[in-house]
Amino acid sequence: MNITNSVAWKAIEAHRQSLSPLHLRELFARDPGRVASLSLSFDGILYDFSKQRIDSTSLPLLAGLAREAQLEHWTERMFGGEQINASEGRSVLHVALRRSRSPFPTASLDVMPDVLATRQRMAAFAEGIRSGKALGFTGLPIRSVVNIGIGGSDLGPKMLAYALRSVSQPGLDVHYVSNLDSAQLAPLLQTLDARTTLFLVASKTFTTQETMLNAQTARDWLLAGLGDTAAVSRHFAALTAKPERAVQFGIREEAVFPLWDWVGGRFSLWSAVGLALMIAIGPQAFAELLAGAERMDEHFRSAPYERNLPVVMALIGIWNTNFLGATSNAVLPYNESLKYFPSFLQQLEMESNGKAVGSDGQPLACASNPIVWGELGNNGQHAFFQLLHQGGRLVPCDFIAAVRADYPLPGHQEALLANCFAQSAALAFGKTAAEARSELEGTMSPAALEALLPHKVFPGNQPSSTLLLTRLDPQTLGALIALYEHKVFVQGVIWGLNSFDQWGVELGKAVANSILPAIGNPALAAPLDASTQALLAFTRQHIG
Repeated sequence: MNITNSVAWKAIEAHRQSLSPLHLRELFARDPGRVASLSLSFDGILYDFSKQRIDSTSLPLLAGLAREAQLEHWTERMFGGEQINASEGRSVLHVALRRSRSPFPTASLDVMPDVLATRQRMAAFAEGIRSGKALGFTGLPIRSVVNIGIGGSDLGPKMLAYALRSVSQPGLDVHYVSNLDSAQLAPLLQTLDARTTLFLVASKTFTTQETMLNAQTARDWLLAGLGDTAAVSRHFAALTAKPERAVQFGIREEAVFPLWDWVGGRFSLWSAVGLALMIAIGPQAFAELLAGAERMDEHFRSAPYERNLPVVMALIGIWNTNFLGATSNAVLPYNESLKYFPSFLQQLEMESNGKAVGSDGQPLACASNPIVWGELGNNGQHAFFQLLHQGGRLVPCDFIAAVRADYPLPGHQEALLANCFAQSAALAFGKTAAEARSELEGTMSPAALEALLPHKVFPGNQPSSTLLLTRLDPQTLGALIALYEHKVFVQGVIWGLNSFDQWGVELGKAVANSILPAIGNPALAAPLDASTQALLAFTRQHIG
């Protein structure tokens, strides 16, 4: 269906027109109970969206949009294992990866025996490394683990490994390599001991160009250090849907962990792709991560739309994008440990919903996913926040912070939180000319005051939400990630697109494979465009 023709869409547009003259200052002044009615909490997460440009009547109207898009129907189809990824003919069952019980999704199509068996194998493998019982080719215990992957096989586990450093095992180093640029892998190899290093190769097809080139380089380095091809079987493991290719690489069968076609890469951190993370934080903490996500799954599936965190977050995003005209969304975590969270969300959201064609193959009638960008909020205050405050662009923001520090130092956490809360308040309420004049009067001449005054005015009315977590523990982070996953799904349903394919990514891979041989052979560049030919010619001239 064309959602823009729906009754709900038209009602929301009329509501926008009535609400648009009101500043956030006025909205707060009109409703003393605004914060209570425009905030939700769930398992250690407070979601305060009172600084969004909505009022108490907005959510019921937006929820009507979800109902007209048949969100409940699509949710049950996903949880029921139907092939809602129609363009690839696949089910979408990443929620099974954090399930604690069987059967799921149905008694006749129960994936849980395989999921639980793989989880047990992962735990045994991880404990072997963590305990020092897993030995390398020369009999020394493994002390360094290198995950080689890219995209979903890198971003999610790397993000969580950094976020959960405070509970990681000391003396056991876990690294992540994704870039083809040898400037990432080469310096790392210089710090490693081949006798005590394990490489995890994460590739669903075991043909991903970036991953396999890095894996082959790591293999060559290992053999140069240990001098025996038999060493590969003791120093490599694989996470793949093509176990036969991993075995051909030299990896023993018991060190190959399965991926399934119903798990998309950007939803795969809960699977064997999370093995490096499990090694770092331990099977128990990994189980807590899954438990937090499972509870969010249950909340998403059962809570009424107006009290459903993923649905509300998705609807607010649609309000900002399709009704207020925002083209980007800033993600601003205030905890150093969430450094990689904006990068993770960029893939999750833009690879899922960065499409202009609907599931029916027809152009969408409305804008879909905004550009997702962000940085650690405290650093951003001294960089791009100037544009947020006075740049004249509408940029909705997600502020994210944990109340308790994972590395406590006196005075640090209080100052961090004060900055986070101050920025969302300043963006919302700004500073009027009258307020600025009152502050400046008596400090300078009237002429100087009037000259400076325009620079001291802040329009405000910049919408934001704040996700305040009790702490950065595995359960809370599991719930947080599942929250964003379901938000993406809800928005895809309403926009009418398939959130689970990524044909644009496939195009780039195909083009790269056609260009690679032409770097060494000028004759192969003839079919390429003039610009690419010129770039190749310059490269051949200087690459030696």
